[in-house]
Amino acid sequence: MTHSFKTSALALISTAILAVPAFSDTVTLRLSTPATDTDQRTIALAEVFAPAVGAFATYEPHYNSSLIAQGSELEAIASGDLEMSITSAQELAQFFPEFSIFTAGYVHQDAAHQVAVFDDALMAPFKQKVEDELGVKLLSVMYLGRRHVNLRQCPGELTVRTPADLAGVNLRMPGSEAWQFLGRALGANPTPMAFTEVYTALQTGSVDGQDNPLPTVVDAKFYEVTCQIALTSHLVDLNYIAFSKAVWDGLTAEQQATLQHAADAAAESARQAQLQKENDLVAFLEEQGLNIYEPDVASFREAVQAAYLSSDFAATWPEGVLDKVNALGK
Repeated sequence: MTHSFKTSALALISTAILAVPAFSDTVTLRLSTPATDTDQRTIALAEVFAPAVGAFATYEPHYNSSLIAQGSELEAIASGDLEMSITSAQELAQFFPEFSIFTAGYVHQDAAHQVAVFDDALMAPFKQKVEDELGVKLLSVMYLGRRHVNLRQCPGELTVRTPADLAGVNLRMPGSEAWQFLGRALGANPTPMAFTEVYTALQTGSVDGQDNPLPTVVDAKFYEVTCQIALTSHLVDLNYIAFSKAVWDGLTAEQQATLQHAADAAAESARQAQLQKENDLVAFLEEQGLNIYEPDVASFREAVQAAYLSSDFAATWPEGVLDKVNALGK
């Protein structure tokens, strides 16, 4: 995102007239998301959130970016053209660089830690800035899954216990510099490659491995061309339920409380469903012959966080926040 584009987007709050509706009957809450209607997150919103707010709101989901183009949802909320979206820390970091701390390796330790961080006072300045400058209220945090190292080599050839064991391993990672940095921090030789090319590259040995959550390993059938998964959990990915602050301000205190509870309940439902799916897939993958084990995660966390703290990424992180985040995981 260019500086001028980001500045223009943030200026929407000060230049647009965001009418606060008077909700005498019901308000329509349009959700725009690139996700499908079979995604755990969207299922939870439809089955848990929508009924809970039905007394004063009509929930209207739009999937596959059919209403608002992917990546433009936050600006649409800011301009009053959308009520809800599911946004990522990566997207928020384009507006507010300090959010990059929540995209870094080993910042979030697991699904419960994500919730603890989101609910802690340390998040208050982050949330307030998004409200004040973008007109977006972050209601709750949704769990996406844990990324792990998936390799062609079998444990007899290579066993991953510490970052040193990944030295010389050609690990496919997404092509952006942020992803490539994470790959290097893990100790591997990150190899940028389109996702559609990964299966063949694993099959032919063009790369030694790839990193993704277990559902992706199954969906893409990577288990057919790999031998092991080291449960590094190097990135515990998340989304936030983003809501229009203008719409929120037009609700009564009782309606706000109901809506907040509905968002939290939907996030919890989706979280438990995703965790169960991940647990079930471990047994499936072991049945397919893969060796699945947990390495020395503490050594990976120490190495990766040290790499980030000495990088340009950490320059935007508020002082002391990483220590507070880490303390919540103990």
